[in-house]
Amino acid sequence: MRAEDPDGIDSVWVALDSVEKGEDGVFDRVFTSRWRFVVAAGHPQGDRLPLTFRARDVAGFEAQRDTYVVVGP
Repeated sequence: MRAEDPDGIDSVWVALDSVEKGEDGVFDRVFTSRWRFVVAAGHPQGDRLPLTFRARDVAGFEAQRDTYVVVGP
């Protein structure tokens, strides 16, 4: 994930299905990180799992982007 804000990044979160992970942005203007998620067994191939990215800046403004990932073999 990459987030950028001239005021500084306060916090960022990534959620896949029902699991959410987050990190402190330490008020840096640019934040980058990687997360690894383990998907629970039982999802059929082709199932779409919701994926959400959120970031909040120092002023409290929050942005969110939603997408999905497809379960493969």
